[in-house]
Amino acid sequence: MAKPAFIYVYDALCGWCYGFSPVIKSLYEKYSDVFDFQVLSGGMILGDRVGPVSQMADMIRKHRPIVEETTGVKFGEAFSDVLNEGTMILSSEKPSIALSVFKSYMPEKAVLYAHDLQRALNFYGKDLNNEETYRELAEKYELPIEEFIEKLEHEEYRQLAYYDVALARQLQVTGFPAAFIKTGDLSFHMVAKGFADEQTMELRIRNVMKEAGLNWPD
Repeated sequence: MAKPAFIYVYDALCGWCYGFSPVIKSLYEKYSDVFDFQVLSGGMILGDRVGPVSQMADMIRKHRPIVEETTGVKFGEAFSDVLNEGTMILSSEKPSIALSVFKSYMPEKAVLYAHDLQRALNFYGKDLNNEETYRELAEKYELPIEEFIEKLEHEEYRQLAYYDVALARQLQVTGFPAAFIKTGDLSFHMVAKGFADEQTMELRIRNVMKEAGLNWPD
């Protein structure tokens, strides 16, 4: 019998997703034998929303301490420098494509890669439009670096990225992060809409598994 799926819907540019990322990573490390962990890119900043970080810097500065206090994550000084400098273009497309490329190699580690993408921007101030960011991560995961970079330009992976966005919309996700347990072909159970701590997540997951008649480790 196939494992139920844990579906994490996030965006690499989403500050609250950055705050939620350690929770998802911990759940993955504890329960990867129970669930098939999957990650969908939500496409938070696409089309006419794409622009320099200066357009959103004040809002990000306002919400950053709230995210830190609520979730326990820390934004890096390098990210503060990005906000102050103001010219980095915020677009969800390239990191969404990169996730699709990564999933073609290591789909079972997509949670870890998404976590690394978020830290690359929000802690280390890396530009997620810059191929050098993806070179460093490809090296970390011992993937063929030049092949990975080349695939970032392939239409196939761009289409896969937008397919993820479409799936997120089919799940009626209107904000990030979100998470679901899929217990059957058409049985999706939302377990997160926005940030939740690990204890709360485990309680929600346990309830879904119990209702579905599926085993949950004590």
